[in-house]
Amino acid sequence: MMASILKSGSVLSKQGITSRAFSTQFPLLQRVSGVDTVKNYINGKFTESKTDKWIELRNPATQDLIGYVPETTHEELNEATESAAVAAREWKKTTVLQRQRVMMDLQYLIRQNQDKIAENIVQEQGKTFADAKGDVFRGLQVVEQACALTSMMMGEKMTVAKDMETYSYREPLGVVAGICPFNFPAMIPLWMFPLAIATGNSIVMKPSERDPGAMMMLAKLAADAGVPDGVLNVVHGSVDCVNYICDEPRIKAISFVGSDRAGQHIYTRGSANGKRVQANLGAKNHAVLLPDANKQAALNAIAGAAFGAAGQRCMALSTLVCVGETKNWLPELAERAKKLKVGYGMEPDTDVGPLITVHSKERVERLIQSGKEEGANVLLDGRGIVVKGYEKGNFVGPTIITDVKTEMECYKEEIFGPVLVCLNVDTLDEAIELINSNPYGNGTAVFTNSGPSARKFEHEIDVGQVGINVPIPVPVPPFSFTGSRGSILGDMNFYGKSGLHFYTKPKTVTSLWKESDSEHTRAAVHMPTMGH
Repeated sequence: MMASILKSGSVLSKQGITSRAFSTQFPLLQRVSGVDTVKNYINGKFTESKTDKWIELRNPATQDLIGYVPETTHEELNEATESAAVAAREWKKTTVLQRQRVMMDLQYLIRQNQDKIAENIVQEQGKTFADAKGDVFRGLQVVEQACALTSMMMGEKMTVAKDMETYSYREPLGVVAGICPFNFPAMIPLWMFPLAIATGNSIVMKPSERDPGAMMMLAKLAADAGVPDGVLNVVHGSVDCVNYICDEPRIKAISFVGSDRAGQHIYTRGSANGKRVQANLGAKNHAVLLPDANKQAALNAIAGAAFGAAGQRCMALSTLVCVGETKNWLPELAERAKKLKVGYGMEPDTDVGPLITVHSKERVERLIQSGKEEGANVLLDGRGIVVKGYEKGNFVGPTIITDVKTEMECYKEEIFGPVLVCLNVDTLDEAIELINSNPYGNGTAVFTNSGPSARKFEHEIDVGQVGINVPIPVPVPPFSFTGSRGSILGDMNFYGKSGLHFYTKPKTVTSLWKESDSEHTRAAVHMPTMGH
């Protein structure tokens, strides 16, 4: 139960934090007729929705009903947006230094509550506890980047003529929105709302209806850190909620991470309504294994990147391209994968947790079967696994499918499960051509001890994020998440400089203050010439 993680403690003034010695309470659920329901967070208050439409929130390891998530009503969505619009007018007037202090307090509070948030992620999403803590930590790094706002928000200035200067700076957009996926319930929201708030915007967040608890906990911490009422609002729902965000004219920009279908809809509909949209979509991430690679290190890295988080990562290493003799290493990879423990995320030594829903499990198992029917070899089959004590869980064990061809469904589809599909080629050139022919461009990796081969791969591959002996090359926040081609819609990526630019707009000013005017001399009637 989400309620099991709620802690008692003082609620601090939203004017700021004066003491570090405190605990935080999370008033996120309200008991209604014996069932917990997730609240909205509107204008600084956690409030029960008046909706009559609810979405089941279940533990993916047990199928236990945790509670219900509201399909937030249109009136409540309007209330959240109006709250954000009113707050944005005052929040943009605050200084960068004021907002920096709030971010510094927020990062401290998240760090203090990292384990509590991670426990909730295990319960609602199914990750292992260690992986859930990593989920929070990678998001925390973006908050830490927001603490460097004073440097990032500096403008530019130049004297362009006598007594004339041109300078530029960046202003907030106003009200923005974030729509989040289920697979990173802490990290992805933290990609969005801290930078949006730090740059002077207000934001309406819609977490995944599958695991909203982490976002609700982060909203409470944001309030304790000094984020004013209305600057951060959290609403829940599915299609109607998303369409409202796409259509509402007061919302100026949308950040989205999720599936192709949803992302294409949000980008098209939001853009048609004049909004700025950044949308991270699906992926099919390839790793190339060269014969000169460090065999043991490469196999360990591949197993972890393919099966960690049960493969439910947009940067999961889901496709292995074996060059030459490395296809003979696959039985050893299978032996490593067999040793990974499948189970509930809070159980000791668990490596692979459940998939998010029963439907996800059925889809993954169907794609494994399709590979077998189309002529591939299922070297390691994770279907049918039963975890003692969690017999109803959505578990699929590590699976390796070999001799896969590019026309097979298991290659063309993003499986989003603990499944590694393996293809064989003879040369690095063939591997590069294969990857560049795939429509996605999120991430790729090469395993080699050859500097020239790594350099060739880096420069010829058409993928936005490249790892050299690094299986999941997600950049740290001083850089930006730079997926490309079919994996992103929009011109500006998440976090880093690109993320800051997404949430702001440039303003350029040219000013003339004539030195001669201070001496009360005669007026000049000619037009000033720029540069002279």
